[in-house]
Amino acid sequence: MNQSEIQKTIEAISAGIPTLIAVAIVEIDSGMSLGSISKDPNFDPEIASAYNAEVVKQKVAAMNALGIGDQSVEDILITLSNQIHIIRLTSDKKHFLYMAAKKETNLAMARSVLKQNNI
Repeated sequence: MNQSEIQKTIEAISAGIPTLIAVAIVEIDSGMSLGSISKDPNFDPEIASAYNAEVVKQKVAAMNALGIGDQSVEDILITLSNQIHIIRLTSDKKHFLYMAAKKETNLAMARSVLKQNNI
């Protein structure tokens, strides 16, 4: 995955979700954002990336503890009082797309945009 591909993906997601707050592509093991954009100067997707990498790791650990580790996580939805956050694992399961958007975002549309831009 090169920087040009990362940037194109971020731009496509940003264009596809009008109510987007931020988007990032994140390496799960390190929690490092490989690229991001925020439309809100008070929302730092780099910080969110690191913490959400831990969410993904813990979900996988919980699945293993429950004996369902043979299944794979497609996405994780976090609903806040005025935002939605979606963590969508990439096909290589080494990265994830992280998206934060306003609460009024059409959830099906946002998931579709993330799925179409899965790297």
